[in-house]
Amino acid sequence: MSTKICPYIEASFEIIGKKWNGQLIHYLSLCENQSAHFSDLKKDVSGITPKALSMRLSELIEIGLLEKNVTNTSPVAISYSLTEKGAALAESLKSIQEWAIQYLHVECETPNESEENENDEK
Repeated sequence: MSTKICPYIEASFEIIGKKWNGQLIHYLSLCENQSAHFSDLKKDVSGITPKALSMRLSELIEIGLLEKNVTNTSPVAISYSLTEKGAALAESLKSIQEWAIQYLHVECETPNESEENENDEK
């Protein structure tokens, strides 16, 4: 008897496994109103190029995880926010994050560590 991968798992990983998608969804989940401007995303999602960011945002909008919000001000303000579907995916990513915190050894710098290192050097 052969075991097959669940098509829902496969489809899910096609979305979150694509470079930047998981990080963008997670980032927006942490933002006020689960919404951010392109410039904030570009600045805060380390390493993403403007072209890649634009492509990923368009793809995430197309599959219904994000929505593009245009405010008719001068200049026009554009932001991106999680849809209900995107927020549900972001919530499910928390379990993966908890697993990673428990089982993976990732070097990351917290703001307090950064300040302590600067103070030690002085």
